[in-house]
Amino acid sequence: MTDSARRSSLILPVNVPKFVERAWTRNADAIVLDLEDSVPPAEKAAARQLVKPSLPMAARGGSEVSVRVNNEPELLWDDVEAAVHPGLDNLNLPKAESPDQIRELAARVDRLERARGIAPGHIRFSLALETPVGFLAAREIATSSPRIGTMSIGVEDYCLALGVEPSPEGTELTYPVAALVTIAKAFGIQPTGLVGSIAGFRDLATFEAAATRARQLGCEGAGCIHPDQVTVLNRVFTPDPAKVEYARRVVEAYDEGLKRGTASVNLDGKMVDVPVYKRALVILERARAVEATERRKAEALARAR
Repeated sequence: MTDSARRSSLILPVNVPKFVERAWTRNADAIVLDLEDSVPPAEKAAARQLVKPSLPMAARGGSEVSVRVNNEPELLWDDVEAAVHPGLDNLNLPKAESPDQIRELAARVDRLERARGIAPGHIRFSLALETPVGFLAAREIATSSPRIGTMSIGVEDYCLALGVEPSPEGTELTYPVAALVTIAKAFGIQPTGLVGSIAGFRDLATFEAAATRARQLGCEGAGCIHPDQVTVLNRVFTPDPAKVEYARRVVEAYDEGLKRGTASVNLDGKMVDVPVYKRALVILERARAVEATERRKAEALARAR
């Protein structure tokens, strides 16, 4: 779904029916059915059996549907086997550290897509780098498979590995998130995440500040654990309407200037040259992706209701 935006990814335990049954009403751009941290160890095997019937339920509102698997050898491949069925759009892999593992994962998904009637290459990967080892391998990981759609720093586990607590200001995350954004964008991957904690779902002001800092560094969306956070992420990662309108005017003015033989024009007392024009195009492209996402969800909701 490269022509759509993934501003908000709502993570919920697949083994809690009331969450799964209502997920499609939450207006998230993506629903992440979790087999990892939110599922107790004793329930993981049973939770796998719930994934396949949960895929169409999560998709009713037009959201992309993802499954977050466990990244331990004794759990990972059984999770992948349970997750890859028609209706799945993304696999979320936590604690990514090895490009070789990503290549093996891609090969297994290739085989499952063929066996289960899924369009080749449809399923994308969302990778969370949650350790210094994974962060230092970010460039190699980013180039390990064309299936990689998003990459992020996993805030809680990354801070745990550093031996610090996530601060309200997210100071300890600024460097890894900024570096990851640079690497991801160099290879056409969407960077996602927060510069701050995901856990304080009641403190929406602090959560919004963490999302805003991430957006300023170049992130294009983030995960969340509560429906109230979905609204915040959709707003923060949507271009401001006034900026979109100005970007349209920039493009029109620049294109008109080219017709007159100049690549530098005046708009509202400000110079519009090539960099300003290209920045305007990026804003308009993002706005179109958001519009496509909202249209997809609205059409699905109309059918569902």
